Amino acid sequence: MPIRKFKPTTPSRRFVSVSTFEEITRSKPERSLIRSGKYRAGRNSSGRITMRHQGGGNRKMYRCIDFKRDKTNIIAKVASIEYDPNRSARIALLHYVDGEKRYILAPNGLQVGAKLVSGPEAEPVVGNALPLAKIPLGVQIHNIELKQRQGAKLVRSAGTAAILMSRAGQYATVKLPSGEIRLIHVNCFATIGQIGNVDHESYVYGKAGHSRWLGIRPTVRGRAMNPVDHPMGGGEGRSMGGHPRSPWGLYAKGKKTRNVRARSTRFIIERRK
Repeated sequence: MPIRKFKPTTPSRRFVSVSTFEEITRSKPERSLIRSGKYRAGRNSSGRITMRHQGGGNRKMYRCIDFKRDKTNIIAKVASIEYDPNRSARIALLHYVDGEKRYILAPNGLQVGAKLVSGPEAEPVVGNALPLAKIPLGVQIHNIELKQRQGAKLVRSAGTAAILMSRAGQYATVKLPSGEIRLIHVNCFATIGQIGNVDHESYVYGKAGHSRWLGIRPTVRGRAMNPVDHPMGGGEGRSMGGHPRSPWGLYAKGKKTRNVRARSTRFIIERRK
């Protein structure tokens, strides 16, 4: 998808680049598939900040996405491609022949009017959802389940795709966008193709205000704080003492944080680069 750039009429406009939104075919979402949620701005139920750097931002409604694709062998028609403020990918509105409507993540190349279907007997074409046992080797896939019929957990952001490398017994070997190679059960569903909005990583916000629109608050360096506020704060001048640490004293670079006794470790063949 093309990228729109602006004339440098102001300093903040000089490097701004956004999507042209040419692929968007409908501006308003399907009313039966949107939900309102309480905006917590990084606070928990007690009002304490548990996730820093969140707050503000434009108001938005949540679009209910079908990550399970459990309407098997029922043909659906792509009615529109829409913008979703909650994710980097575009979403596609499906009209099933039985009258139901659902949203899915829009893969790259999906056109309005295309016919999609999910199930073991579906054709391995862009947008169809199949179990890994029925997908040809070497095909790009996204929206991948980790447990059978639990709903997709992997490869859901714009421009990403995994590759089905091999199958042996009950497990398939999948290479994820991070470079990690892991085993996934062959009965888990995945969708054919690469997720759309491939140019998302090339967008340049150009100014701090754009981050505020997205609900991202400023991040202050630990070195710029006082010792009472951060382990790396304080010192005469620009002090460099100690290792990079979080505000709670945990090392921020190099320390492995994965639980060594995690049960899913046995499914990881090669760690991400």
